[in-house]
Amino acid sequence: MLLIPCPWCGKRPELEFRHAGQAHVARPADPSAVDDDAWAAFLYVRDNPKGRHAERWRHVHGCGRFFNAVRDTVTDRIAATYKPNEAPPA
Repeated sequence: MLLIPCPWCGKRPELEFRHAGQAHVARPADPSAVDDDAWAAFLYVRDNPKGRHAERWRHVHGCGRFFNAVRDTVTDRIAATYKPNEAPPA
């Protein structure tokens, strides 16, 4: 079983977590001023790399908080986790 290190609770089994998409996606400052194509891109267009990728996760069956994780999409290994207000590790 994959153990995911929550920045607040420590390592927990993967069953306690839910994937929440790509990390560091900035919401438009004024959504009403964005045209339909740009809004659709914000909602649906995401990176899908092979290799390391920054993702958002939520510790649903624990603290309930969101956090970011750097995960390798090939090996499914998590290289690092960090709080949403922190910069991604190098």
